Amino acid sequence: MSAPIRVRFAPSPTGYLHIGGARTALFNWLYARHHGGTFMLRIEDTDRERSTPESVRAILDGLRWLGLDWDEGPEIGGAHGPYFQTERIALYRETVEGLRAKGRAYRCTCTREEIDARRKLIGPAYRYEGTCKDDRDPGDKPFVYRFRLPESGRVEFADRVVGKIGKMVSDLYDEVLCRADYVPLYNFGCVVDDHHMGITLVGRGQEHINSTFPQLLLYEALGWQPPEFAHFPLILGPDREKLSKRLHPEADVMLHKKNGMLPEALLNYVVRLGWSHGNDEVISRAQMIEWFDFDRVGSTSGVWDPTKLAWLNQKWIEAGDDKRLAELSLTFFQDRNVPVSANDPKVVRAMALLKGRAKSLSELADQGLFFFTRGLPSMDAAAEAKFLTSAAKPLLADARKLIADHGLADPHALEEKFRALATERGLGLGKVAQPVRVAVTGTTASPPLFDTMALIGQDEVLARLDAVLARIA
Repeated sequence: MSAPIRVRFAPSPTGYLHIGGARTALFNWLYARHHGGTFMLRIEDTDRERSTPESVRAILDGLRWLGLDWDEGPEIGGAHGPYFQTERIALYRETVEGLRAKGRAYRCTCTREEIDARRKLIGPAYRYEGTCKDDRDPGDKPFVYRFRLPESGRVEFADRVVGKIGKMVSDLYDEVLCRADYVPLYNFGCVVDDHHMGITLVGRGQEHINSTFPQLLLYEALGWQPPEFAHFPLILGPDREKLSKRLHPEADVMLHKKNGMLPEALLNYVVRLGWSHGNDEVISRAQMIEWFDFDRVGSTSGVWDPTKLAWLNQKWIEAGDDKRLAELSLTFFQDRNVPVSANDPKVVRAMALLKGRAKSLSELADQGLFFFTRGLPSMDAAAEAKFLTSAAKPLLADARKLIADHGLADPHALEEKFRALATERGLGLGKVAQPVRVAVTGTTASPPLFDTMALIGQDEVLARLDAVLARIA
């Protein structure tokens, strides 16, 4: 009987949650959920200069916004903690000293400056030559612990995404395991933690493939069974460079929240950067869980496409629950100095009218401002010049009278009155309705006019029409 599936996401808290990290978390989370396994969060916070509590909070907040809950980890606990590497130093000490006792680790006093000088002399082909393999007493000199490679051989593994990969031991070098204070470097820390936390599969980006070879040799030296590995394709920015914090603002998960993306839309977009299910584009979380496995993860890099993300976001907004959209859009209305509240039923009704047109919550708020402001809306200059003319003034006056006489309680009945007015004037409905639309909303593109006016309210609609009539010569 196979062991229960246990996977992890192990970010370094040196900034915001990166899109690449979010996709790594998502793929691992989906694999665990699909197979009924465990998804664990571990914080690799050994970079003491760059790791901050604020970055930890940013990672947790980003994962929670995306709905990627963890079964073990920070703020949750579990049987395999602690879940911060800086709290596991005793374990690294015990492990590296055990390797020394077996002759598979040694203390190295070579300084960074000495190593850099040798690399500069030899060039890119330089590999640490094992100067300190005799493990002599360092005395007062600072030192690190290095891993002693086997003399020869080949290391290989069958990657769940890339396939079988191998490398000769002669192409590797004795890597640093940890500092003198036992704070581990990446390859050592993740091997020790993955083993003691029972991780059965390590899913991460392809940039970590070369790290896998020394890690497998570490597993062998420690007598531990290694997990499976799955290395995911890179994500490239629109410029075809690797998506990075330095070059690409869109690498920040929470920037998309600020820009009005729905978390389900961003997840939908990110899962398709490297994974597919036929020609399906709009994919729900439940479908992802049902369909996900590594046999559908490709090895070709995905390219960030903001147009495709906006299209997906529009699809998810259009299908969204009106009450939830109202709650999510509040911040965007308030940023525009529109004091709406989650308890205002008018906001929920507005969502039903607006959601078919907006590509983001920010755009939704921009398009819906005229519902919640008083007086003339901000006018599109071209629309005003074309439709609010002296020739349109009599039609606007007639429309105003219809609204005053019949009210807005029955939008369908009022539309019929407008049709009758247009027919009486020998015009199409649009010739009457469009000037009214511009006068009431400030634009030629709005939700259905009569439903829109009903939501704005009769007194406000009449006030706007009166203000426009007064402005037209």
